This record gives sequence, C-alpha cells and structure tokens, in this order.
Amino acid sequence: MTDHPFRNVFAFRRHFVDFGTLLLLCAVVGAIAGLGAAGFHYLLGLAKHLLLDGMAGYRPSGPAGEVPLFAETARPLSRLILFALPATGGLVSGILVYLLAPEAEGHGTDAAIAAYHFHDGKIRARVPFVKAIASAITMGTGGSAGREGPIAQIGAGLGSNIAGWLGLSARQRRTLMIAGMGAGIGAIFRAPLAGALFSAEVLYRDMDLEPEVVAPAILSSIVAYSTFGSIFGWHALFETPNFRFRTPMELGPYLVLGLVIAVGGRTYPQVFYGIRNWFKKLAMPNWLKPAVGGLMVGAVGLFIPESLSTGFGVVQKAFQGQGTVLALLAIAGAKMLTTSLTVGSGGSGGVFGPAVVIGGALGGAVGLVFHGWQPALVPEPGAFAMVGMAGFFSAAAHVPISTVIMVSEMTGNYHLLVPTMFVCMLGFLLVRRHTIYEKQLPTRSASPAQQRQIIRTLLEHTKVEDILALRPREPPASVSERTPLPVVLERFASGGQSCLPVTGQDDVLVGVVSFQAVQQTLSSRAALANLIVTRDLVTPAVTVTADQSLYSALAKMSTFDSKELLVVENRDSHEKVVAILTSGDINAIYDEQILNPPQPEPAASIALAKVIKRLLPKGWSRGA
Repeated sequence: MTDHPFRNVFAFRRHFVDFGTLLLLCAVVGAIAGLGAAGFHYLLGLAKHLLLDGMAGYRPSGPAGEVPLFAETARPLSRLILFALPATGGLVSGILVYLLAPEAEGHGTDAAIAAYHFHDGKIRARVPFVKAIASAITMGTGGSAGREGPIAQIGAGLGSNIAGWLGLSARQRRTLMIAGMGAGIGAIFRAPLAGALFSAEVLYRDMDLEPEVVAPAILSSIVAYSTFGSIFGWHALFETPNFRFRTPMELGPYLVLGLVIAVGGRTYPQVFYGIRNWFKKLAMPNWLKPAVGGLMVGAVGLFIPESLSTGFGVVQKAFQGQGTVLALLAIAGAKMLTTSLTVGSGGSGGVFGPAVVIGGALGGAVGLVFHGWQPALVPEPGAFAMVGMAGFFSAAAHVPISTVIMVSEMTGNYHLLVPTMFVCMLGFLLVRRHTIYEKQLPTRSASPAQQRQIIRTLLEHTKVEDILALRPREPPASVSERTPLPVVLERFASGGQSCLPVTGQDDVLVGVVSFQAVQQTLSSRAALANLIVTRDLVTPAVTVTADQSLYSALAKMSTFDSKELLVVENRDSHEKVVAILTSGDINAIYDEQILNPPQPEPAASIALAKVIKRLLPKGWSRGA
C-alpha cells in the first residue's frame, strides 16, 4: 500500500491545529482560573475579617507582599471566642461539604491527583464552589490549612468542566484539568512558573513529571497570574532582605538544616495520616468530625495562636531573624498538629501553606542556632527560614524542582538557589517512603491514564509484520469454494490451522471457513457431509496487511469478534493470503518472550509482549 504523498503534511497540520486549539482553551482556562483565584482570595479575606477579626478580635500578621483587603476592627481579643471559633467553622464546613460534595473534604490537591490518574480528569461542577466556600470558612475561623489545596481543586474543577462542556476527549480533559490546577496555584501564590511545574510534578512520588502538560500549564498559569495580578497587584508574596549565598562553607550549616528538614518532612505525613486514620475510626457522623477537630485546634490555639489559620506572618518575621529558637520550634510543632487536626478530621484546606510555615520556623530556628555560634559564617539567620520552607515541602510532598522555583518566586529572591537546591534534594532523597499526598503514584508507568496512552502509542507504532517476524510461518493452505467438506476436514487435520482461506475463480479471495463452523456442521448434518462444499460454510474474511499497525489489527478483532485475521498482500490486482494472525499467536509471543525468554532477550520484544498481553480481552485461549 502506497502512502499518499501529502499524508505526513496533512497529519502534521491536523496535529498543529489540534494542539493550537488546546492551547487556546488553556488560555481560557487560565483566565477563568485567575478569576477563581481572585474570588477565593477575596472570600478568604472577607471570612477572616468577619470571623477571626470581627468576632474573636484576632488579627494574625500576613506576608508583607499581600495588602490587607479590609481595615482592622477595634474589637479586643477574646480567647474564649478564639477557642470556640475553629469548632464552629468545622461544623459549618463539615455540613456543607458532606451534604453537597463529599469529595471536597480534606486537602484538595490529593483529590485532583486522583481525578487525573483514575477518573479521566472528571470533577463535578459543584466541587470548585463548595471547596471555595468550605475552605474560606475553615481558615476564616482559625482552622490551620493552606490555600494550595482549595485553589488546586478549584482550578482543576474549572478546567475539567470546561473540557466536559466542550465534549473533549479524556486526554484533553486531563490536560485542561492540570492546566487549571497550575493556573490557580500560580496565581494565588504569585508564582506562575512554579505553579505550572508543580501541577506536572506533584502527580508522581519519584523523580518524574508529566511532560505533556507542562506547556499548556505554563500558558494557563501566565494568563491566570496576569488576571490575578491585574486585580491585586504584582508584588511577590513575601519580602526578604538581600539574602545571598557567599561561600561554600555555608553548605555545612545548610547540611544540618537538610537533616532537620528531613526529620520534619518524615514526621509531618506520619502525624497527619495518623490523626486522619484516628478520625476515620471515630464512631460519629463524618460531618461532625471537623467540629471535633476544630475544638482541638482551638485548644492548641489558646497557647500558641500563631498555629491558627494560614500563619504566613510567622515566616515573614522569621525572615527578619525575629523570634527565639524555642518559640519557632514550638510553632512548628503546633502548626503540624493543628493542620493535621483541621484537615485530617475532614476540614477543607491545603497542606502547602502550613508546610511553608513549619519549614520556615524550623529553618529560622536552625539559623538562629548557627548565628549565635558562628555569626561570621551565618550573618543572616533569616536566610535559613527561606531555605527551610522550600526544603520542608520538597521532602514532605516529593516536589523538589517546582518547590525551588516556587519559593524563589514567592519571595522574589533568587540568590539562594544553591543552598535551596541542596536542601531540597537532600530532603527529597532522605524522605522517600513518606509523602503528604497519598494519591501520588511512583512514576508515569504506574498511572492508569498513562498506561492506556502508552499502550496505544506502542501499538500504533508496531506493525503486523513485526509480530510475524517473531513467529515465522509458511503461507497458509487454502481451499476453493467448491471443495467438499471431507477434504476441508482433512486440510484442517494436516495443516493445524484454525481457519482456511477460501478462493474462487482466478484464485480470488472470497472468504474464510473456520474449524468451528466445520465442527458445528458435522454435529448437526453429518449425513449430508459429502454434499456440503466450502461455499456453504464460507464467511466474509477479516483482513489486514503487513504494514498495518497492531492497534488496527486488534481493533478489527474486537469489532468483528474474530480470533483470527488474514494477512494479505496485493499481487496481480488480487489479494494473496500470506499468513494468518490469531489471538493464539499473540499469546504465544507472550509465552515465548516473557515466560521463557531466550538469552539474551531484546528489551524491545519484552516491552512489546507485555503491551500485547495487556491488550488482550479476557477469556481468549492461548492456542486458538
């Protein structure tokens, strides 16, 4: 078969147009996700103003680059209300979530990861709205959580539903979903590049990412950041002194910081999921559990109020070298506990923001220790707070690449890249079996979504002739349409074929006769066997050519419910049968190449055999 001379050109043009359309949709998703991030930011500020400030008189400081949206009230601090407020918020949030969208409970990033891997990127339309309101209530009443989880699920939900409304494929829906997630995170944390890379990296636990979504996510994140910045300004989230990496000798203290961060990064998931599992076993309605968690959060907040809500002010102060070693360690431990109680009980919120506070507090404490011991070597203890916030989340979430960039963008400081990369990679390597995102899969090969795509790609690039080359055989015997049934039976007995090609005049292929059809005829009309000829049993032949892909061949087997295909080639304007491809051939390849591989075994044939075996429908016999 000769390819059309412009086939490759047409294929490239179609791919270009499809990809261009997808990028355009990603820009649309970015604009909507940017507006969603702005709406959630305003909603969270309003909740804090009305509840934490307006009712409890508690006004925690925030990051220097984030201008307060509302003026502070004059209400004095009420510790009793501050104690009860997280439980009240947990109760309202729990009722809202479990009544309308149970999948919006907990930290939303895990839900987005699960949707990508297991649900073809499908997220219900109501989830982003429920998540936004529930998370704003949770954090606005003092619950310890972050903005990353809610905005990840909000952006992902918007992207998923836009793809659903447009009737896009599962692959395109997953791409828009991830683009929306990256856009939301990039906008609300003012870190567009990191948001895009985070959405591609957070899907996997090991050093892996989703390359096909990087470009769409970057475009979407740029548009979202531009939309958000047009409303709330272009400042970095945090302000930092002019931190710099001055000498390789500083890597010694940073090595100690990396070890401390590794211990914290290992402890954080253990505490979080330990408390989460305890709440799961608790014998009470799920909607009530966030209120119980909130009550415990309020008790901790009575003693360490910095552990409530987002807590970014702690990190901002640590950059300035403020606080004591014991105070920062206490805040780190309390923040780990209150976050686990808030989100682990079923409250709505993320875990990135608290991780930033915990890591910044631990880093600030280590910096103060080394500053007091070697002030000439560590003149700026606040630099350790910045490196610590990156290293801690890298260790706990297994996202070293995006975290390095995210902290640099959030602070506007790129002069500590060397120690940040050093501590992030050290924490990542030391904390391998524990992650705060339990829905992460090890690598792309473990993702059901990618397995289907990888298998299809391999099958589309594997020809029928490649399979025949692994199992050479003689051209199959054929019979004419006038051949008597007893002769046909003899041909089956001598040839060992599961079917016989049937030819007419001038050896033109007219169909096929199967051994199963012969058996059924003999059992029902044995007395007429000598009168029956092949023409009475022939059925249309399902054919493929040697240059067709294995994907096409298997699709034909499935479409026509056939276990064998005739491999033909054109000779003298006629189709000549050169081989018979059966499901048994494919199974035999698996047996030969996997169960009893020859030595040495080519890696390509192993991969091919695994792919083929995974594609086979259940119940197909090995020898048919």
